[in-house]
Amino acid sequence: MALIEEFKTQGDFLFKNRGHLPLIIVAIGMAVFVYEVYNGNSVSNSDNPIVKYYYEICFLVGILGLAIRCHVVGHAPDRTSGRNIENQVADVVNTKGMYSVLRHPLYLGNFFMWLAVALLTMNLWFIIAFVLFYIVYYERIMYSEEAFLRNKFGEGYLNWADKTPAFIPALSQYQAVEASFNFKKILKKEKNGILALLSLFWFFNLIEYSIINYQAGLEFKFELNYWFYASLAIAVYYVVLKVIKISKKKSK
Repeated sequence: MALIEEFKTQGDFLFKNRGHLPLIIVAIGMAVFVYEVYNGNSVSNSDNPIVKYYYEICFLVGILGLAIRCHVVGHAPDRTSGRNIENQVADVVNTKGMYSVLRHPLYLGNFFMWLAVALLTMNLWFIIAFVLFYIVYYERIMYSEEAFLRNKFGEGYLNWADKTPAFIPALSQYQAVEASFNFKKILKKEKNGILALLSLFWFFNLIEYSIINYQAGLEFKFELNYWFYASLAIAVYYVVLKVIKISKKKSK
């Protein structure tokens, strides 16, 4: 198989499985995190005032990624910039807003959200490995998407792609979006991302304090901190939306 076809085949596979394949990296990151905490390299064991707020700093990185995604999805026309899994979908080529400064803004947002979790490990080598993995992984997906858009929109897509970088934003090229921001669309489509981000931060935090208590000979204590309550609130909202969606389907 020629390399160009191999990239396309790999990209199609990764595109369809992009929702759960990265969980393997999360599992590895969690193992690294456990190792670091067990050996005394954790937020709780540091006297550095900056490290004291390390979780919050990492979370801001994730919020940056979520904000990028919200800006893109909130302004995007229907049947574009979605979370479709099985097949590529695009009725038009988005060229304004974030799409005027880079071709794949959603994946830039994903990068910062996943980076926020990788940073929690406090392990430089894992963070570097994550960045390299992300480049290789999403390079294939971006190749698959661009092949689809090139075949569907032809010269129109190529003209936009020629002047728009793939992943590193060219901020000087920014063009305002004509469509108004759709907040309801954000509440419906980005609930998965914020739930995953908050849940992972809560779970990492719980693991850290569980290991520290174990090493100190203390009993397990379920930490009811703001990470837990924030995750619970989003989880309840997520379940309510799912129930409403199922009810609407049954009523038709």
